[in-house]
Amino acid sequence: MTTTPDIRLVVLDMAGTTVADGGLVEQAFEAAAAELGVEPGSPDHAGKLAYVRATMGESKISVFRHLFGREDLAHRANTAFEKAYGDLVDAGRVAPVPGAREAIEELRAGGRTVVLTTGFARTTQDAILAALGWRDLVPLTLCPADAGGRGRPYPDMVLTAFLRTAAAEDVRQVAVVGDTSYDMLSGVRAGAGLVAGVLTGAHDADAITAAGAHRVLPSVGALPGVLG
Repeated sequence: MTTTPDIRLVVLDMAGTTVADGGLVEQAFEAAAAELGVEPGSPDHAGKLAYVRATMGESKISVFRHLFGREDLAHRANTAFEKAYGDLVDAGRVAPVPGAREAIEELRAGGRTVVLTTGFARTTQDAILAALGWRDLVPLTLCPADAGGRGRPYPDMVLTAFLRTAAAEDVRQVAVVGDTSYDMLSGVRAGAGLVAGVLTGAHDADAITAAGAHRVLPSVGALPGVLG
């Protein structure tokens, strides 16, 4: 894809795309696994961790539903995960991807609306935004619960951003940017005019491209230049 449509709305992922992950998801998973009695070093633990890595970007409660089968166990694991991740945030373990804030500010200065999305729960998303001083950086932030409960790879958060901001007249005026195949799938399924993957997070260029990315960028910092 050599040209881009007239993008008016930019939907950006957080962890791995605008927020440096630094392995925090895996560290928080360790707490969730311990809560459910999964023995570290066991084949069961290794298999579950591999699934967590493969499904980066998906709603975390959906991941735990797959891993533990029962709804009550999934919620126990998710609660432990969110608490552990929140503790890491409170300990100052999150930082922006270099150039992310500047890119967001440049996009907004150019008249585009920017929305930040996540697969985390609202409490964790708010903690990250507060830790980074990003509460007022964009007009709207979304988690799966804000879009009816379904996170990526469903298109719901992208379409919710489209409806709630009224920034674009056509879904082809929406850009979706993320670091995982699930981000790409959500953008493709929403009909976004630009679906771009970045190489600062969980998945590599091959996985991102296979999931339907129109463009692969070194980081979100390159996005304003692509959009022009």
